[in-house]
Amino acid sequence: MLTQAPPENTAARLAVDIRRKVIEMSGSPNGVHIGGSMSIADLLAVLYGEVLRQPAGEGPPGEGDYLILSKGQASAALYAALAATGVIPEAECATYAEEDSRLGGHPMKRLPGVEFSTGALGHGLSLGLGVALAGRRYGHDGRAFVILGDGELQEGSNWEAAMAASHLGADNLTAIVDRNGWQISGRTEDCMSLEPLADKWASFGWRVRTIDGHDHDHIRQALGGPAEPGRPTAVIARTIKARGVPGLHDTKKSHAATLDEDARRLALAVLDGEPV
Repeated sequence: MLTQAPPENTAARLAVDIRRKVIEMSGSPNGVHIGGSMSIADLLAVLYGEVLRQPAGEGPPGEGDYLILSKGQASAALYAALAATGVIPEAECATYAEEDSRLGGHPMKRLPGVEFSTGALGHGLSLGLGVALAGRRYGHDGRAFVILGDGELQEGSNWEAAMAASHLGADNLTAIVDRNGWQISGRTEDCMSLEPLADKWASFGWRVRTIDGHDHDHIRQALGGPAEPGRPTAVIARTIKARGVPGLHDTKKSHAATLDEDARRLALAVLDGEPV
């Protein structure tokens, strides 16, 4: 059961804040991709809380680290992270998916902390590779992190980028696969098998780490350590879709869900570790 985090643990507190805001945004009549948003909450919490240098939206362009959310349908989690870290006002989360809101169903570049509009699946890794190569070309020491969905890996453009990244020695590029096992059509292994996924990345010349995507120690060790010279890094984060949300936990129906007030109250109670 998920519980409130101790005050000294920044990433743990961020993870709770991100999940809480995603649940609150799920009241939108347009629905939230709550499954994929909740499965990457811990990844975002460690990235924004401990790993990324220069919080998103701060500092001169071209400095610090880049984060690209290739699986743009999980935008609610990104907005929650930006709000929890003060990049955008927390109150703005209430405008999710409304007309003229900056918080669209997929992230848009006009929002602070969003470098690329994403959500057309299969493009994020190529964008991340471009950022990594540009940084190296201009002498920047920042890194590019790309969060990909596992079903998204069925797009061939990902593997073109993976092949190029290895060939070009883009060791400042890290691909993070949200391996929650689901895509919109069902289980990934039923739709088009991805396994052995770690071996596939390794065969393209990447350094591969397979982790528990909800274990903050695993995440920080995989993302915070030094790069291997000449090799990009692939982190396969095994996660649970809609983790902790009653009725949606590890199910297909969590893709685009609108939770009514009672469902949101129940989900928040579970998040807070209260009896339900």
